[in-house]
Amino acid sequence: MDLTILYRGPLASCDYDCPYCPFAKRREVPAQLRGDLAALERFAGWAAAQTGDRLSLLFTPWGEGLVRSWYRRALVELSHLPHLRRVAIQTNLSCRTDWVAAADLDTLALWCTYHPGQTPYDRFLDKCRDLAAMGARFSVGVVGLPDHLEQARRLRAELPEQVYLWVNAAEGRTYDDAEAAVWTELDPLFGYSRHPHRSAGLPCRTGASVVSVDGSGTVRRCHFVREELGNLYDGSYRAALRPRPCPLAVCDCHIGYVHLESLPLYDVFAGGVLERIPGAPVQSLRATPP
Repeated sequence: MDLTILYRGPLASCDYDCPYCPFAKRREVPAQLRGDLAALERFAGWAAAQTGDRLSLLFTPWGEGLVRSWYRRALVELSHLPHLRRVAIQTNLSCRTDWVAAADLDTLALWCTYHPGQTPYDRFLDKCRDLAAMGARFSVGVVGLPDHLEQARRLRAELPEQVYLWVNAAEGRTYDDAEAAVWTELDPLFGYSRHPHRSAGLPCRTGASVVSVDGSGTVRRCHFVREELGNLYDGSYRAALRPRPCPLAVCDCHIGYVHLESLPLYDVFAGGVLERIPGAPVQSLRATPP
């Protein structure tokens, strides 16, 4: 079986405090961090044992995972397993980057977000250059807020040309055509993020070849649909895997709508769906109008 899993354990602490971030934030006590460590090790151990399947994993923590040694260790170890097609994580890149060299760079990938005001620009850019020098797979992005525009332009100018710079529409923000055009100059695919996508009743890969898993092993079709499909560790989820339409009115998050079959994003991001890396030079791509 080929299966893509989005894993989100109990970790919710982050070293940044972005005012636009929709994620929960807290400072975890040592017992809570030990709980996250145990949950991650259990999941990584399960993934390592599934040698009869082909797995692709995206870690999407509520907080920042890579400042925790157990996330770095799990990514490196999983990247070397032959039945793992991709092992990726969303990160603010505040951690050091030297650990990446120990991973299989054909399997590991990073989805990196730059947060102006939370880290010095040069520090973030230097880490991106370190990753590029190692030959790591990574994308870089920003949230499309007016205060971020000039630094986003600077990033696009100074990042290696082959690194895709994506722009996320800010949650709840409406972009008129002129404003959208400014962001589209930086990210030709911004149109996919600009508006929520109508999804009710439309076919989606989630629940069939894509699922989400929490720290207890509860399997759902995606992070945004609460219906449970079973548990990862007792195998009960497998009987529930089948094509099914989306039950929600709209989908407005990239890690959700990228899996809609009504959108061409599996072709756009061929080979890089989880890490948000297009399969062709992004300069040749444009978003299909919603």
